[in-house]
Amino acid sequence: MSETLTEDTAATAGIPDYPMLRSAACPFAPPPEITRMGRERPLSRVRIWDGSTPWLVTGYEAFKQLMSDPRVSVNDHVPGFPHWNEGMAAIKDSRPKSLFTTDGEEHSRYRRMLTKPFTFKRVEALRPAIQQITDEHIDSILAGPQPADLVAGLALPVPTLMISEMLGVPYGDHEFFQRHATVNVDRFATKEQAEESRSGLARYLVELVKKKMDEPAEDLVSDIAERVRNGEIDMREAAQLGTGVLIAGHETSANMISLGTLALLENPEQFALLRDTDDPKVVASAIEELLRYLSIIQNGQRRVAIDDIEIAGTTVRAGEGLIFDLAPANWDEKAWDQPENLDLRRPANQHVGFGFGPHQCVGQQLARAELQIVFHTLVRRIPTLRLAIPFDDVEFKHDRLAYGLYELPVAW
Repeated sequence: MSETLTEDTAATAGIPDYPMLRSAACPFAPPPEITRMGRERPLSRVRIWDGSTPWLVTGYEAFKQLMSDPRVSVNDHVPGFPHWNEGMAAIKDSRPKSLFTTDGEEHSRYRRMLTKPFTFKRVEALRPAIQQITDEHIDSILAGPQPADLVAGLALPVPTLMISEMLGVPYGDHEFFQRHATVNVDRFATKEQAEESRSGLARYLVELVKKKMDEPAEDLVSDIAERVRNGEIDMREAAQLGTGVLIAGHETSANMISLGTLALLENPEQFALLRDTDDPKVVASAIEELLRYLSIIQNGQRRVAIDDIEIAGTTVRAGEGLIFDLAPANWDEKAWDQPENLDLRRPANQHVGFGFGPHQCVGQQLARAELQIVFHTLVRRIPTLRLAIPFDDVEFKHDRLAYGLYELPVAW
């Protein structure tokens, strides 16, 4: 036994721990150690919280190739899957299957249940509502005291209101589900915290699905409730689907708005470029560059190889974990010219900020619409917007799944 441990320790000596710290000198950039590793090779071994040593994918081309490879699975029950933390590993057996943990036709079946409200046409019809909500919250910021917290005043409520409306979740419950959502995206969540959060949200969604079965409306939870009634999915699956959309629908966009605003304030020429354009194509392109530059899903999307895969001179063996880190792929110098520069004129629509392949973000059209409207409206209505505290005092979310800011005090 001791000999085996010694051999294992020797074999993994020198493998760096993951995730790694970003540099305070440029907190928008991937951690310097990951950038260095990415320059050397597109895949490297890292050590995660449970002592396992999965592959970290940092190269843009390898990222796209592997994320679309059917020999790469998102099934978190396959031995070797690199769980995000202790909490996620602990609840894998109590969490029903969902869009996020299935492959192939099973995944496609769940995805079809969610695509209807997120189609381009349906999202385009929501633009007036997004604009109205954005204007109302900016009105409130302008009418209030200075400095104002842009996270509480704009970044969090706008996407939360929109996803609540689409799902049919009462916005009045937002403090409850945001509190549980925070645990779900906490890197250091224990198994007890993860289980409490999972069961709390599941009970909430189950009750809501039951209500929608009796009182259906034009919303996604009512669509899910109808599938439960027809026997296509059970109540546990319905709750899991609703929970996933609820969390992903507000956490990601909220952090993009806060972090993106700070990036624009730190790059005033880019702020001016967005402020001074009336061209929706320029605005749309600018948002793609912000998505590339910020790559807010941090600490990697998790997968496991279910067959041997030869890639970039490396053999990934069946049963070996894979972590796909969006930020270094979106900053890969082989794919992007001067990736460290935020350049809103850059054609960046091939970024992997929404992932890649069959599991690419189902809600990306809604996110794009929200970000285009919020950023363009904000810089035009408050052209003198400025950071109200020293940059070094800004608190970044190093401990959450989505990178962002806890607060963003601004003045004008």
